[in-house]
Amino acid sequence: MAPQRRRLHHLQRFPLLIPLISAVAAALMFLFALLSLLAPSPNETNHMHRPRQRSSFDVQSEDNAIGDNVFRVPKIIGKLNRGLWSFNNSVNFYGCSNASSEFPKAQAITHPDRYLVIATSGGLNQQRTGITDAVVAARILNSTLVVPKLDQRSFWKDSSNFSEIFDVEWFISFLSKDVKIIKELPAKVRRRSSLYSLRVPRKCSERCYINRILPILQKKHVIQLSKYDYRLANRLDPEYQKLRCRVNYHGLRFTDPILAMGRKLVRRMRMRSKHYIALHLRFEPDMLAFSGCDYGGGEKERKELGAIRKRWKTLHGANPDKQRRQGKCPLTPEEVGLMLRALGYGSGVHIYVASGEIYGGENTLAPLRALFPNIHSKETIAIKEELEPFSSFSSRMAALDFIVCDESDVFVTNNNGNMAKILAGRRRYFGHKPTIRPNAKNLYQLIMNRNNMTWEAFASRVQTFQKGFMGEPNEVRPGRGVFHENPSTCICEDSVPKVGQDSGHRKHGKDNAINENDDDEDYDDSGLPEMEDDDYENDEDLSDRVEKGTYNGTVSDYDAMNSQNPELEEVVSD
Repeated sequence: MAPQRRRLHHLQRFPLLIPLISAVAAALMFLFALLSLLAPSPNETNHMHRPRQRSSFDVQSEDNAIGDNVFRVPKIIGKLNRGLWSFNNSVNFYGCSNASSEFPKAQAITHPDRYLVIATSGGLNQQRTGITDAVVAARILNSTLVVPKLDQRSFWKDSSNFSEIFDVEWFISFLSKDVKIIKELPAKVRRRSSLYSLRVPRKCSERCYINRILPILQKKHVIQLSKYDYRLANRLDPEYQKLRCRVNYHGLRFTDPILAMGRKLVRRMRMRSKHYIALHLRFEPDMLAFSGCDYGGGEKERKELGAIRKRWKTLHGANPDKQRRQGKCPLTPEEVGLMLRALGYGSGVHIYVASGEIYGGENTLAPLRALFPNIHSKETIAIKEELEPFSSFSSRMAALDFIVCDESDVFVTNNNGNMAKILAGRRRYFGHKPTIRPNAKNLYQLIMNRNNMTWEAFASRVQTFQKGFMGEPNEVRPGRGVFHENPSTCICEDSVPKVGQDSGHRKHGKDNAINENDDDEDYDDSGLPEMEDDDYENDEDLSDRVEKGTYNGTVSDYDAMNSQNPELEEVVSD
């Protein structure tokens, strides 16, 4: 009896203990039941952890791993060092294109009965190379140059004449000591001489002009050189090379309206950031169709780009994988972004995209925007009314992009067309500002295998591959590549910096643009006599070095094209 009384005594002391224990037990049972209902099945768990397949157009978040958990683009890289925006030794180099005392003045060598008419070809920058070479050709022939006619019939369908793009008065006056230039043929010359048109062979040297063109000019007195682009040898006497530089970097200035709008765009980029990158993306449908590459868009992409390729009968089928391996495909916007981040440019950097219609639109740009949120274009930093005077003219719109790209702290080119080459040469001439050209051949394999390495390893290898492709002084040996891209004859070096010496002011235009009416008759150059395209300068065949990935100049698609299709040349070369 005594033990029972003790148990009753304890229970009486803790009357709430039993209900409390029961309540806790019930709560725990309810919680376990709830968790069992919410827990995913094993199949669902496997599905959640299975990596999904990605196309190159997928948006990548910086907060998530790209690919697997190893390769992760860092969200913040830190303060950008000065080396990303300029080169320490660039101040020792300066443009030097003045003529020597042994180069006779135009007045002393120009024959009064020789007139050279030039009809350029292609887009703005292709025509710019033709205009530059036309001045040198006129000098070689000791003739008077008529202000060149711009191509108004090409793929670009731009009706602008010379004086609506360039300051014609400045062009004539600045070059007056080198070549006599007039706006149009004198009336008496037009009455007595018929205009004889022909095409000059590609890469025609000084000897070629003297032996093959001069006899015709002496006989006819007036000749027109049609489709004038790359009709002058890459290698010339240093005096002629310096004349090329005087024309390209000083004689050709944009008109006031173009210059004013271009400067406005530059100012607006500077208001957003102290430094900015300009990216010539070249991701238009025509460009991609020509490349014959695969950009991850699946069957829809293959059908759309394949239909465009069919417009050019001379364009044969291409092996996308081979094109990629050989570095002949433009990088996708995402790949450009990864390259720039690997080089050290942080997500806060502002980028100006110079491009026409981007294939895929915003969906294509989304991966680049995820890596660099501050993406701009002339359409986003200017209102429609400001661009209206230019928007119907492809060359004027291209001129605006040219100015913003030229004034950028870093210029990135994603192709090897004329704009890329001209700007690369211009930026070398005016102080070696960084000009990044993707080493596409080596970057291809690296980008394809990026999920098998850490970000640090990826970035290190990108930086290694890009050495020699950044626009540094002496990056390309003198005489290598296209002269417009590497104007080595016009760049001098001194141990004491000569900032601004001889290179003149970095201007794109001047006052008093003149509206010029072209009264000359339009000539149909179909069926014109075209001289045989001999190789007059014995240029080294670059194919071996390009194949090895060791050549750091740009090899133009234009050079590899079948010249039977001029419209195709115009599309991809600018």
